[in-house]
Amino acid sequence: MNIGIVGLPNVGKSTLFKALTKKQVDIANYPFCTIDPNVGVVKVPDERLARLAELSHSAKIVPTSIEFVDIAGLVKGASQGEGLGNKFLSHIREVDAIAHVVRVFHDKNIIHVAGEPKPIEDIDVINLELIFADMATLEKRIGATKSQMKSGKTRILEEQLCIYEKVYTCLESGAPANRLDLSDEEKETTRDLHLLTLKPFLYVLNVDEEMGSCSVSRRESAPDLISEIEQRLAGYTIVALCAQAEADMADLSDEEVRELGMKRTGLDTFITVAYKLLDLITFLTTGPDETRAWTIRNGTKAPQAAGVIHTDFEKGFIRAETINWKDLVDAGGEVAAKEKGLIRLEGKEYIVRDGDVMVFRFSV
Repeated sequence: MNIGIVGLPNVGKSTLFKALTKKQVDIANYPFCTIDPNVGVVKVPDERLARLAELSHSAKIVPTSIEFVDIAGLVKGASQGEGLGNKFLSHIREVDAIAHVVRVFHDKNIIHVAGEPKPIEDIDVINLELIFADMATLEKRIGATKSQMKSGKTRILEEQLCIYEKVYTCLESGAPANRLDLSDEEKETTRDLHLLTLKPFLYVLNVDEEMGSCSVSRRESAPDLISEIEQRLAGYTIVALCAQAEADMADLSDEEVRELGMKRTGLDTFITVAYKLLDLITFLTTGPDETRAWTIRNGTKAPQAAGVIHTDFEKGFIRAETINWKDLVDAGGEVAAKEKGLIRLEGKEYIVRDGDVMVFRFSV
C-alpha cells in the first residue's frame, strides 16, 4: 500500500519526502528536478508500542510502515503532454492514494512556475489535470463499450455504460470522481480504469515555519489564507506543516529535538493521517521477544489477520484471544487481565479492531 506525493514543481514535495524517509534525494531550485519517482518506506508513529514493550519487557519493537512515492511535478497541460506530464500521470495511476502538496509559504529564492504561489489556483491546476486525464480514459472506455453494444445490447454492457457516463458527467462538471458516492458494485466496475480522481486524497499545506505544523481541523484560529483553503477543500483531510523545518529536524535525534524545544508533530500527524487514508488499521502482538504492529485493512476478520503473521495461522485458525491495548496496560499484564475477565475469545467471524492485542490459537 503506497501514497503518491504530487503537486506543482517547487512546492516542497521532495523536501517532504526527505523529511519522511531521511533519504537525501535530489532537491534543486528548478522544475522537473525529480524525473523518476523516489520510493521510501516510513515507520508509522505509534505510542502504543513503547507502552506494551515496557509491560512485556520486549527485546525489540517492530512498528508498521507505509510506502511513499515522490512523483515529479505536474504543470498545467500535463494531461496533454506538457512538461513530462504523461509519464508522471502513469506513475500516479500506480499508487493507492494521493497526497497533494500545496505551496503556501513565500520564498523569493524559490521560483514558482506561475510567478508566485496562489494556493487556491494551484490546487485547481492539479485537480483539473487529473480530471482531464480521467475524462480521456473514460471517453475511450465509453466509445469501446458503445461499439460492443452495436453487435447486440446486453444488460451488463448497458449497466457498465450507465456507470461510466455517471462518472464522466461528474468529471465534466469539474468535480473529481471521489466526490461521487459510488456503490461497491460501481466501484468494482470502474476499478480496472485506475481513475486518478477516484483515489483517496490528502492535502498537505506546506506553510511558512512561523505558521507552525498541525492538523488544520484542530486549529483554533487558522490564518485567513488557510481558512480559505480549508473551505475550498471541505470534506477532504488537510494537514499543515513546514516541510523544510521537518526536513531539518529529520537529521536530529529525539534528544536534540527536545533540547531545541522543537516538536515533530507535523510530520507524525501527516504519516498517521496518510496511513488512515488507506483505510488501514493496526493490531498488535507483544511478548518478551518483541512487540510488533501488524497492518490490515479495516474490516478484516480474525483468520485473515492471523494470516498476515503466517499463512499457517489462517489455515489452522481455531480462535483468537484479544484485548484492547490500553485495557492490557491498565490491567498490568496478561495474567491480571485474565483474572479481571478482560481477555475475550473470538472466532472466525470476529472483525479485528484497531489497537487489538491478539494471540492466535491454531492447529496444523
